[in-house]
Amino acid sequence: MRNILIVLLGPTGVGKTDVSIDISGILHSEIISCDSRQFYREMSIGTAVPSDHQLKSINHHFIKFLSVKDYYSASLFERDVLNLLPQLFKENRIVVMTGGSGMYINAVCSGYDDIPDVDPAIREKYIDKFKEEGIESLRITLKLLDPEYYNNVDLKNHKRIIRALEICETTGKPYSAFLKKEKRTREFSIIKIGLDRPRKELYERINTRVDGMINQGLEEEARGLYELKNYNALNTVGYKEFFEYFEGKVSLEKAIGLIKRNSRRYAKRQITWWGKDKEIRWFHPDQQQEILNFIISKID
Repeated sequence: MRNILIVLLGPTGVGKTDVSIDISGILHSEIISCDSRQFYREMSIGTAVPSDHQLKSINHHFIKFLSVKDYYSASLFERDVLNLLPQLFKENRIVVMTGGSGMYINAVCSGYDDIPDVDPAIREKYIDKFKEEGIESLRITLKLLDPEYYNNVDLKNHKRIIRALEICETTGKPYSAFLKKEKRTREFSIIKIGLDRPRKELYERINTRVDGMINQGLEEEARGLYELKNYNALNTVGYKEFFEYFEGKVSLEKAIGLIKRNSRRYAKRQITWWGKDKEIRWFHPDQQQEILNFIISKID
């Protein structure tokens, strides 16, 4: 009988944490977190890290195991999860992985292109270039080094352009040469379960959750991280809006409103990301019995 990785995915605020804990408890599984915002130990409130009680009830992996100063990537996550899974499968042939980071989920399920690690000094060079010369300078450089990727990348997304440029300089090859998109076979079966809610219901939950984060002290958490705001991990909804407030660019009320709006937009992008994946079976989070029945039907 093959081992099984259950991937429980869905947009921010949909209710993945509660469902994953309930399902894992029934299946006696540990949980692999695939929420890249929850990897960092300095960020708890704004990333909706599971409560201490929840973390004690089910053993979780890949939560708060990095500093925001650490470099991490989808390819490193793929490596680390594939190294961990054999240990977990010795205890139970079913393991649950849950989160909303589509690129990281795809890395585990389908493989990530073998892109080498980058010298941090090269990354800093292009970050400084962006700050000093703007995004148009990055675009011109990318068009020279990798015209193929230039024609496909979102030219408004400076982070993706910088990522391509740092790979071009590190390897001496176009970034597009690494994007083979070849799906790799795995030694375990994968069951993908998506959680979703009607859009109005989801957005109301997101707004309510942001209010809860504010009451828990998100402003203080963000203020304590302000000096680290240039690290990529903190270019995150819930923190970057408060950084603008601290700099006097927006009011407190406006910052909170932006967190809600940007969280809703992030949820919409997540849903779009998974829209073409026909392997995902979608459920409302309240359909836990139906989810269990579906899992049972797929087990050898």
